[in-house]
Amino acid sequence: MIAYLDSSVILRLVLSEPNPLREWLEVHQAITSAISEVEVLRTLDRLRFSVPTIDPRALATRREAAFRILEAVETIEITRGVLARAAQPLPTPLGTLDAIHLVSAMGWREQFERLAFATHDLALAAAARASGFEVIGTSQG
Repeated sequence: MIAYLDSSVILRLVLSEPNPLREWLEVHQAITSAISEVEVLRTLDRLRFSVPTIDPRALATRREAAFRILEAVETIEITRGVLARAAQPLPTPLGTLDAIHLVSAMGWREQFERLAFATHDLALAAAARASGFEVIGTSQG
């Protein structure tokens, strides 16, 4: 399976949270937006402040895991075209970062073959479905 991964999927894996992407082992090619690196690393950095008792070594291990995943996936750069498309009306309401994720996946899908959209975010899943994607990672997908 070829899948676009949004940041929620990567973070759930890195943080060993419950209910990670059950199709993870079926994904043989993964794609994400360059925004994912920022989102994932900012989330890990915020843990230092929101969980003051977090072991710095455990946090370093999580960052290492994040870098391993991010290095293994194909990254779609955030171009002016991606930003312009994300600024246009979309089928459902989305925030800025989610819109960038969605249009990044749409652009990749236009150039290549079938692409599943992996997310744990219900609003992003709804927008991806409305845009014709097979969605994995949510209870409705």
